[in-house]
Amino acid sequence: MAGTAVSQALGRGVAEFPSMTRRELLIGAAAAATPVFAVPRTSMGIATTSLMTARRMHDTYEFLEYCHSLGAGGIQASLASLEAAYLKRLRARAGELAMYIEVMIELPQEDASAFERSVQAAKDAGAVCLRTGCLGGRRYEDFSNLADWQAFVAHSKAAIDRALPIVTRAQMPLAVENHKDWTAQELAGLIKERSSEYLGACLDTGNNIALLDDPMEAIETLAPYTLATHFKDMALEPSPDGFRMSEVPLGEGIVDLKRAMAAIQRSHPKTRFTLEMITRNPLDVPCLTDKYWATFPDRSGKYLADTLRLARDAAARLQHLPRVDAESRQGLVQLEEENIKQCLHYARTQMGL
Repeated sequence: MAGTAVSQALGRGVAEFPSMTRRELLIGAAAAATPVFAVPRTSMGIATTSLMTARRMHDTYEFLEYCHSLGAGGIQASLASLEAAYLKRLRARAGELAMYIEVMIELPQEDASAFERSVQAAKDAGAVCLRTGCLGGRRYEDFSNLADWQAFVAHSKAAIDRALPIVTRAQMPLAVENHKDWTAQELAGLIKERSSEYLGACLDTGNNIALLDDPMEAIETLAPYTLATHFKDMALEPSPDGFRMSEVPLGEGIVDLKRAMAAIQRSHPKTRFTLEMITRNPLDVPCLTDKYWATFPDRSGKYLADTLRLARDAAARLQHLPRVDAESRQGLVQLEEENIKQCLHYARTQMGL
């Protein structure tokens, strides 16, 4: 059966689908030949950052097919191409699979024309939301003094202000991630100041632990503004300079996932839950060093004490944080997929997604 479906699709090939490559035909035909009952479905989607360690998928169409093969309900990814034919094909395939698309996008520079083209492309692809971020790194690593941080804040706010009229005209929601840059209160304040239905948060349920925010307080602070998610669970352990943190499969860490889901759904029942399960070595958070505190002049010691206590208690429940040093590339590819599958299973069976 599968061979017949693939052969028939390739036989029609160029005549019927002139803009499709042989590779895309193979992907689509193989998926069409797979029984629909083969994989249990969940409404939870997958962010491409779940595959950032060993297997990076740069083609959006291929990533869509891969996530469907795992039973996911959607994707959050950048667009591999802005060509009209590619976007049309991507949109059609997502519709056939009943999967949502959220597009990762960079904030505009002073010349916002490239951003405007990307927003229109996302709309043409059928995207329901745009995810963006202000900082690619981490606040406590990228900034060693308050002046540099304040300059970043001004630059980021200006970029968001350039983006806002564009996404408003396109009626395309823009969700800013809490990417170890903004505290929950800072990001909530930034969004509230602009008071637009087209500006909100891409709520990462684990990132703000690195800024000493209580995970549930951060989630509940940002939930009223949440238009997209990086849904994850986290584990912690103490370290000489502070603590380490690591993504772990849903249900194995310290985040109250059901409470997080309920908080988001109360404010935004249509917000989609997108998995970000990064399989990697633990991240060091050096919160006992002077440099860490350079950009937190008003942060009290209570945040530090509470987070270190949280790390100590979490370590008592989990023997050790997962590490990937000893894995071969193929072993890491397999581990990434196993972790994602485990998370999707949890979302479906324990969270009703």
